[in-house]
Amino acid sequence: MLQKLLLIALAGGLGTLARYGLSGAVQNWVGRDFPWGTAVVNLLGCFTFGVVWASMEGRWAASGETRALVLVGFMGAFTTFSTFVFETGAFLQDSQWALALGNVALQNIVGVIALLLGMAVGNLL
Repeated sequence: MLQKLLLIALAGGLGTLARYGLSGAVQNWVGRDFPWGTAVVNLLGCFTFGVVWASMEGRWAASGETRALVLVGFMGAFTTFSTFVFETGAFLQDSQWALALGNVALQNIVGVIALLLGMAVGNLL
């Protein structure tokens, strides 16, 4: 059990580093007027979760331990939903209603679409 927890923690650390690197790179590339780094990480995370989940359910059957390692460890740390909520709240506190609504719509609606597309891709693998 301890080994499993340590592996999940290691995967979580890698997911956190991947999130930090990708989000920062996107923000540096497109600017800081809108949380594009968080959006890219969340949308990519939704898509990747769908691919991995569907793949592990289908052709690449995986153990519960492997699923926990990848989906709870890495993906749980990679996706940044709490940051998304914080940034949306900041828009609302600043009365930037359109940016708050745009952030919610983009990440939730497109996130669900990305998840479904990822599952479709995962089923093809």
